[in-house]
Amino acid sequence: MNDDEDRELPAELARLQQEHRDLDAAIDALQRSPAPDLLQLQRLKKRKLQLRDRISAISDQITPDIIA
Repeated sequence: MNDDEDRELPAELARLQQEHRDLDAAIDALQRSPAPDLLQLQRLKKRKLQLRDRISAISDQITPDIIA
């Protein structure tokens, strides 16, 4: 990893984590509505899973492997 990536990855990770929290709130609000749009709900959940996978990948890049 170079110096630019060292600075960019934590910022991207924070942005993705915030978007993940925002999606969680949006999904919760949509589920509580009297007649939720199931297609929209499915799309939000899919995006949330994609974010989770990307967050995990970036976290793995930031955290060095420790061989025990």
